[in-house]
Amino acid sequence: MNFQRENSISNAHVGRDFEEVALDYFKGNNILLDRGVCLPVGVSKLKKNRNFDLGCISSDSKKMIVECKSHKWTSSGKVPSAKMTVWNEAMHYFFLAPQGYRKVFFILKDYNEKRGETLGEYYIRTYKHLIPEDVEIMEYDSQLNEVRGLKAFIDGDD
Repeated sequence: MNFQRENSISNAHVGRDFEEVALDYFKGNNILLDRGVCLPVGVSKLKKNRNFDLGCISSDSKKMIVECKSHKWTSSGKVPSAKMTVWNEAMHYFFLAPQGYRKVFFILKDYNEKRGETLGEYYIRTYKHLIPEDVEIMEYDSQLNEVRGLKAFIDGDD
């Protein structure tokens, strides 16, 4: 069985290409980010360095970390449950990251007609309890080349 994204060289290439989309988006908003930003994370005094996909650590006023995910619903329209575990892991690392950083989860918009929601909306509805309050979720629409924040879905009532 092949779980590689259709029409791609590899899933790693898909991820790097999506990071480039995020870099371009933030650059267009006058936010210059670097790839592979390393920060110490941990639940106690003991910390271990972790690479975030993108970020800026050199300026106090613009400290920022970004995780990029271009996951989609499965080809049969089902929840990609293993990918949701990866998203939960990203939320955990955001929670453990040092204070004072803007934290952005930059995801690809993938709409499921049958469910009537995007994968990002599904994630928020299902895993809202695992999303730290200071994390912004931004959903990139590759067809319209637009980004929308999903804060209203996070802040909405259950």
